[in-house]
Amino acid sequence: MSEVLASTGDRVAAPTEPTRRRCVYPFSAIVGQAEMKLCLLLAAVDPGIGGVLVMGDRGTGKSTAVRALAGLLPAMRVVADCPYHCDPAGDAGTCPHCAQPSPQGRRERLAPVPTVDLPLGTTEDRLVGALDLERALVDGVKQFQPGLLARAHRGFLYIDEVNLLEDHLVDLLLDVAASGENVVEREGLSLRHPARFVLVGSGNPEEGDLRPQLLDRFGLAVEVSTPDALAERIEVLRRRDAFDTDPAAFLQQWAEPERDLGNRILAARVRLGSMVSPDAVLELAARLSIMLGTDGLRGELTLLRAARALAAFDGAEKVADANLQRVALPALRHRMRRNPLDEAGAGPRVERALADLFGAA
Repeated sequence: MSEVLASTGDRVAAPTEPTRRRCVYPFSAIVGQAEMKLCLLLAAVDPGIGGVLVMGDRGTGKSTAVRALAGLLPAMRVVADCPYHCDPAGDAGTCPHCAQPSPQGRRERLAPVPTVDLPLGTTEDRLVGALDLERALVDGVKQFQPGLLARAHRGFLYIDEVNLLEDHLVDLLLDVAASGENVVEREGLSLRHPARFVLVGSGNPEEGDLRPQLLDRFGLAVEVSTPDALAERIEVLRRRDAFDTDPAAFLQQWAEPERDLGNRILAARVRLGSMVSPDAVLELAARLSIMLGTDGLRGELTLLRAARALAAFDGAEKVADANLQRVALPALRHRMRRNPLDEAGAGPRVERALADLFGAA
């Protein structure tokens, strides 16, 4: 997963360049929702964190933030005629198209990082891909038609109302998210292609819970709510109205903050490989997970990766206790066993454990 999103040494292109012509609300202009924005940024720095789940009220900027984040990232290099937009340096030979020899060599081009929506009514064929019936009927050729998983490779797969997703689609997503590869065995087709993406889900908890297996696949979980501060709501209205009235002028106004934020992501990716994680930090992560009774080891592994990504994003050389404290809540709140005798919920339990652990330290 560490190679999901393209990483280049180039500076971030301005939104007015050809690869950024889509009119997307700027990420840096989003008001409030600090935890959601931080977790999305960390997933962009290190896709190996495992994606982000955002649960809360409708109309709180969840889908806006996901689409805006993709606009921050630099254009990625892809094989020009590959339907899976493979990385010329990293994916060679791993998809059916790029495995074919090319006498002229593979041409490259720049493409924006994809953000693919997975609608609730999606069929299994649309998700994983299927036989191209038109080509089969007209030309008698058995050819694979890539699905949404192929389009999301090296980008973001966004599922709104993820808690309402049908079980058979959840099973498919679990398999692909674990392996980073989509395997298709159907209708006489036998094919596999890379499908590594950052999974981002959102939903309203009042409409139902996620299956535990899918919940565990999200690295970070965020809870959002409608802001109740008058000044914050007024600023949301002011900025959104300005964007809707004159998108070009609004994008120009926020172009510099967008470039700065994008360059911080790129610098953090470079710094990530040399980031030091002291033994004391590892011990604190393990102690915290033991105190909370999290199932398995995925909790502290995600906690460490998120703390490392945060330290890299902040420009530090090593992970500190403060980094661990800041990401502990989204990394662990969804991995705890439910306590029927504790009505406070997972969030306050994590906060109490943090206070006990770091207070004692």
